[in-house]
This record gives sequence, C-alpha cells and structure tokens, in this order.
Amino acid sequence: MSAGRQPRSIVILGGGTAGWMAANLFQHHWGKLGTRVTLIESSDIGIIGVGEGSTPQLKHFFDTLGIAEGEWMPRCSATYKTGIEFLGWSERPGHGSYFHPFPTAVDSFTAPQFFYNTRARRTGRDVWAHPDRFFLPTALAHQCRAPLAPPNFPFLTSYGYHFDAHLLGAFLREVATRRGVEHVDANIASVAVGANAEIEALVADDGRRFEADLFVDASGFRAVIIEGALGEPHRGFGENLFNDRAVVTPTPLPAEAPGVCTRATAKSAGWIWHIPLTNRVGNGYVYSSRYTDPDAAADELRAHLGLPAGAEVRHLQMRVGRVERSWVGNCLAIGLAQGFLEPLEATALHIVLATVESFIKAVDADGQSPEAHDAFNDRIARRYEGIRDYIVCHYRAALRSDTDYWRDATGHDELSDSLKDIFTAWFTGGDVAEEFARQDIGGYYSALSWHCMLAGYGNFPDDGRIRPPGDDIEIFDMDEVDRFIHGCALNFPAHQSALNLLKEAA
Repeated sequence: MSAGRQPRSIVILGGGTAGWMAANLFQHHWGKLGTRVTLIESSDIGIIGVGEGSTPQLKHFFDTLGIAEGEWMPRCSATYKTGIEFLGWSERPGHGSYFHPFPTAVDSFTAPQFFYNTRARRTGRDVWAHPDRFFLPTALAHQCRAPLAPPNFPFLTSYGYHFDAHLLGAFLREVATRRGVEHVDANIASVAVGANAEIEALVADDGRRFEADLFVDASGFRAVIIEGALGEPHRGFGENLFNDRAVVTPTPLPAEAPGVCTRATAKSAGWIWHIPLTNRVGNGYVYSSRYTDPDAAADELRAHLGLPAGAEVRHLQMRVGRVERSWVGNCLAIGLAQGFLEPLEATALHIVLATVESFIKAVDADGQSPEAHDAFNDRIARRYEGIRDYIVCHYRAALRSDTDYWRDATGHDELSDSLKDIFTAWFTGGDVAEEFARQDIGGYYSALSWHCMLAGYGNFPDDGRIRPPGDDIEIFDMDEVDRFIHGCALNFPAHQSALNLLKEAA
C-alpha cells in the first residue's frame, strides 16, 4: 500500500464469520476502486462456530451491505435480540435477575428517572432502582415481542440477533463470491516474510504462492500470520477474566415461541448461555479450568438443561486476551487471531466490524503511514480495554460468594484505573454518567449499560441503612412508568409472527 491509497490486492487467511465479514466489507468499500479481494480457507480446518449472538452493530453491517433481514435471517435460523437477561449473579433479595437492554429512542424518556433513582438509592434513599421496569427492550423480551417498530410508532429501536454461526458464514461466503471476492481452498504451509518484516506471500502445501499488498489474519486462535510469522506479542487477560473453557450442546426448541433475548445464568465456576434460534436452542457453559474440570462442567451443564448423564457435548478451549498491535506492517489481524473476550456480551463480531471499518477509514485518510498505524492500534487497544473492563465488572461487582470461583472473582484487585474510578463514583454516590464522559468511554458501553449492571446486582447500601427519601428527593410514580413502557410495547408484533413474515417473504 502507498500513502493515501487503498491496497491493490488483499488476501484474507481464514473463513468463518469474521473472515467473510471482512471480505464483504473490503469488497464493498474498495472493490469498485479496483482492489482484488481473495479469501483462503482450508476445507480440512473447521471453525469454532458457537458465537451465535450479536450486538446491534451487526444490523449496521447488513444495512451497509444492503442486505435485508428477509434475505439472510431465515437462511441462518436467526431470531431477534433485545438484550441479555442475567440470572443468579446476585444473592441479594430482589436482585436474582436483571436485564441489560439494547437502548431504544423511547428509553430516553425513562433513563433520566432511572439514573436519578440509582443515585438516590446509592446515597441511602428508599426509591425503586432495579432497572427492569424502566426500559422498553426489557418489556419486549418479557412479552416475547420483536423489536420492529411499526410506521405509526416514530421512535427508532436498536437490536441485535441470534443466528447459526455456520449458516451465517456460508451465507456471507455466498454474498462475497457473488460480489467479486475470490474464494480459494488451500492449506497454507508457510508464510514468507521479507527483510523489511512485511509479509511477501502465503505458501500453500501444494506450492501455490499467494502475494498481496495487504494480508488479513483471520486464522483463529492459531494466529498464523500476526503471531506465528510476525511474532507480535499476545497479552493475556487471565488475571481478571478467569474463564478459559466452554462446553456446549444444542437442545430442541421448546413449545413456545423463541425468546428475543440471550440468557446468561451464573453457575458454580462460570455461567451458561441460552440462545434461542428458529431451529434449536444453543447452550454453553463458559467456565474456568482453575475451579472445575471438563467432566464436572459437562455434568453441570447437563443438569442445568435436564439432559441425561452422558448426553453428547462438545468441549472448547478459549484464549482470552489480545495481540499488542492489530495492524503490523502489511498485516491486519481480526477475529480470534486478533483477540478474544469471553462471549458474555457477544462482542466478538462487534470488534471485527469496528476493526475493519476503522482500518478502512484510516487507510482512506492516511494510507499506511506510521502515524496511521499508531493511531489505529491505539483506538483498537482502547476498545478492547473498554469492553474488557465492562466484562470484568460483571464478575467483580456480582454479589455472589457461594464457591471459591465467585469469592475470587468478586474479591480480586486486578482492576484498571478506569474501572477503579467507576467503582469510586458509584459507591460514593457520585455522578457515574459524568465519570464516563470524563474518561470518554461511552462509545464502548453507555452509562445506561453500566447503571443496569451495577443496579441490577443490587450494589446499594444494606437495607438497614436505607431511609425514607425526604423532601430533597423527587419521587417518580413507578405505576406511570409501567403504564408508559407497557403502552409502548403494545405497538410491537409478537416475535413468532415477525419471524413467520420473514420466512414467507424469503
């Protein structure tokens, strides 16, 4: 690549959802400018294929490519997602569960009341501060309604999806190749590195040589190019994110319609996800091998799902952390080759999209100058650290202490300065939203998300220290809040009806 100009050729190593998303984005933005995009994957190497939830950024991806929901969702057994329900993360009465919503425009009417009440309760006032009554996506999830606003409801909604990762990867491959991406089936045996520490070519085991201006490493945890060939250091997050394994298994759909949220249920050494698709339910136990072993974790998952002993499961290992720099020379790392944060908030594809789109903008503006490299790598590192802090907070702020895992997860002091400052603001009754603005981290997770987590767990003074509000506290009518949220929810269709319409239109 030369400064101020897109690469003439791009070779992506690795398919799966991450590789094919990148291929589609590069083709969309640069294909019309003459860039040739090639994706190399081996039919002998499988993909992990269990990342089946997303944040709202996935809708942005499909909108960018001009792909309608009716075109891809039925093909990928996809359902809508309004947020994540957390169960069992707190032992405090009244806080056994809470919902993390993907905010909508409607929530701007009730979020200020929620923020006010959480601050009042943090200072010991007896006001309602559990998040679940304040937000429309929570009501949609509880009523199993799709987050599709009709024309007569003039407020934007934000939502994600659940999907079959294997089917989504295959669909994106079909789109990419139809739009001009070259697909090559090959086993890469070596990476040729030049004297300037840039990649010259990928060499297949049959002697084929693939040269390009830019190489994208989407080779999964193997990180064939970024770590294997270039030796970029990997920074582990094990000091405050303990989970490094998962055991997964699908179960049949229940009789009722698939839900519109992911469920995350805390267990003895981690948590279990529950992801409803149109053809099955995806389940997985994310756990720490320091606190339980694979057989015990599998038994705990089977017991949670009501499956017989010995029911088939699949075991996975996770490498939690990130490479120090995502863009090194003429190599860009994405997906698992770039890094991995456990799937608690379904951020894997979010980071892929943020990485590729940020890279495209950087190259369009400044080419491959050292300044462009440095600014880009700093932005991506900050995003990883910001998301990591939010996930760490799920464990550190949880109110559960029944096992060694939870006692250690809630008791360690391996916290970033950013997270320490957030805790200080929360527990001293400070303005937490103002703290996020001061740190400029609202682009990773909003003040609403942080408030829902900390309040949802019940991180407030003990009941014995709670006193009546007093004249200095404004009292909000929670029955009126309920009426407003319920009335808004009535505008949205039943989830199953929305899925049926998509299927009929496909």
